[in-house]
Amino acid sequence: MKSALLSGLALLLALAGAAAAPGVAAAPRCGKVPGLAYVNLSEWARANGFAGRWTRTNETIELRKPAGRIALTVDSRQIQINGIAVWLFHPVVAQAGAVWLSRLDADLTLQPLLSPPRGSPGARVKTVCLDPGHGGKDPGNQAGANPEKRYTLLLAQEVQKQLARVGLKGVLTRHSDTFLELPARPALAQRKRADLFVSLHFNGAARNPDTVRGAEVFCLTPAGLASTNADRPEAGANTFIGNRNNSRNLFLAYQVQAALVRNLAAEDRGVRRARFAVLRDAAMPAVLIEAGFMSHPVEGRKILTAAYRQQIARAIVEGLLAYKKAVERPA
Repeated sequence: MKSALLSGLALLLALAGAAAAPGVAAAPRCGKVPGLAYVNLSEWARANGFAGRWTRTNETIELRKPAGRIALTVDSRQIQINGIAVWLFHPVVAQAGAVWLSRLDADLTLQPLLSPPRGSPGARVKTVCLDPGHGGKDPGNQAGANPEKRYTLLLAQEVQKQLARVGLKGVLTRHSDTFLELPARPALAQRKRADLFVSLHFNGAARNPDTVRGAEVFCLTPAGLASTNADRPEAGANTFIGNRNNSRNLFLAYQVQAALVRNLAAEDRGVRRARFAVLRDAAMPAVLIEAGFMSHPVEGRKILTAAYRQQIARAIVEGLLAYKKAVERPA
């Protein structure tokens, strides 16, 4: 039973914050997932300066230090970092009296969020390319007579206005109800020398539309790994241009998701990974935002209002500014 396996974890994690080692110990392997390298969670916590406790009731492990908090649940791929949901590549597992985290998640998920990637000295985030999803012959999701393409454009225009107020330039991939091929969108961002690429969308749920709601932000899946909604790497899980910025992509997605959840009181669907074409081809840090569900009877009506889109825009700008503040460094 999991409880028996975890019975010694509380003591191990309580000791984890006593001293921070300079790096994570060599990764042992966990037989529950043959051939996949895992790190012992208590060792990882100690190496990264966390103290922790184990909650027996729901098999949740909570790691804490002054600068952050991580909550992990056995057999789950979803964790909480400072209260914001982030999806792992592999579930947390319990075996041999210990809890284990995949080495890939330690290196490619937790580390970029615990140690934000810094830009080159003197480099500044000045221009953001805003990509209103869909357009023209592609309406996107449809809620009654309301096509997604109309509201992504209105949202992009509002974000552009709010960026200008804080001294940043927003450039749009489309300014009207026109169709733009997917590869052309990040290509335009590169021509405009954008520092960030942000694709704007609204979600739709075919099943359970009355209950499915909330915000989620996607960044590009690293090469060879499965996207959030897949059990195994999809065909063509290769290295793309966008993978050059894996750490920055994730950190940007996290900052935007955190701002959306805080400012909108939206259900937190988490930071996710996918191989969307606009993310694959982006030469700069890039995210795709699903800012809410048009199919939900309450959230959908709010999305149609200018006041709520202004709130969404403020949250997006707040997330972009948090990213900018963290990654910039003096010349």
